Amino acid sequence: MTIPFVDLASQQAEIADEVRTGLDEVFATTAFVGGPAVARFEAAYAAYSQVTHCVGVANGTDALELALRAAGVGPGGEVVLPANTFVATAEAVSRIGAVPVPVDVDPVHLLVDPDAVRAAVGPRTEAIVPVHLFGQVAPVEDVAKTAADAGVPMVEDAAQAQGARRFGRVAGSFGLAAGTSFYPGKNLGAAGDAGAVTTSDADVARTVRLLAAHGSERKYVHEVVGMNSRLDTVQAVVLEAKLRRLERWNDARRTAAARYSELLADVEGVVAPRTREGNEDVWHLYVVQVDERDRVLAGLTAAGIGAGIHYPTPVHLTEAYADLGLGRGAFPVAEAAADRILSLPMHPHLSAAQQERVVEVLRRAVR
Repeated sequence: MTIPFVDLASQQAEIADEVRTGLDEVFATTAFVGGPAVARFEAAYAAYSQVTHCVGVANGTDALELALRAAGVGPGGEVVLPANTFVATAEAVSRIGAVPVPVDVDPVHLLVDPDAVRAAVGPRTEAIVPVHLFGQVAPVEDVAKTAADAGVPMVEDAAQAQGARRFGRVAGSFGLAAGTSFYPGKNLGAAGDAGAVTTSDADVARTVRLLAAHGSERKYVHEVVGMNSRLDTVQAVVLEAKLRRLERWNDARRTAAARYSELLADVEGVVAPRTREGNEDVWHLYVVQVDERDRVLAGLTAAGIGAGIHYPTPVHLTEAYADLGLGRGAFPVAEAAADRILSLPMHPHLSAAQQERVVEVLRRAVR
């Protein structure tokens, strides 16, 4: 039995008729850039995210960069973020000319450590970016207090947490703004690259929209130097159809996560993930920790199990960020986790039989 890490084909089969109808509308009206489909999705995703504004953009990295720029981050400023995140979090900072300041994470949930954030804030800090990693909301209350005390904005990286909640509030609604990604494998994934900025601040929304359209609200009138970052109309059609199913799909992920935890309860050598009190995770990834991770991963792969590593190298240890001067030992929790984490297959269409097979193979591999 071959078990994929994600199953995009099953998702596409569910939405195929709606997408076909939506695309027929786009081609009939020739609304290829912007248009009703983009506007509908932006309004629907804003409501879903419990904010007043959603600005669709080309991808998640652009979304985070634009959110930071709209929040006032500029060249030379410092942005505090966790060391164990996809490089795009730091990349968005660097593209502004600002400086990423990585910090360590907590050892249980691998979310940014609020005490480390507090210690990293200094006179050049211009923003703090908590990352809602693996589909769980970061400790936003503590981080927001630190941001407020420092007089800087909190900008969320919500790329892995569409629909995740903390005490009833949705990821992407806690900070001044949030950037999210609709890369195909995300809980809410497009049929290509796409992203969005969510905010309840009208000025931030206007600035993001302005920057994303060459700094222009009116044709050939350019107020600032911007960029070209638009949510593609075709992707909006796909996202609108998937958004209608997102709650049901997230519930299916929760069911699968609970089943994994039950199946793994007696498997020695495997540390299962835990949900932080107050969180309602959406399980973008189901990440266990094991010794000899690379050997275990090889065993799963050989048996046809699609597993992965998210992420094998903390930001400060990548070649791209060697100039930060932070070698091994700077962030011991993130570094130790990077050697042990293993992402098991996780998607809304994962069956009980598939999960039983995954755990059976994993049990053998860790021996």
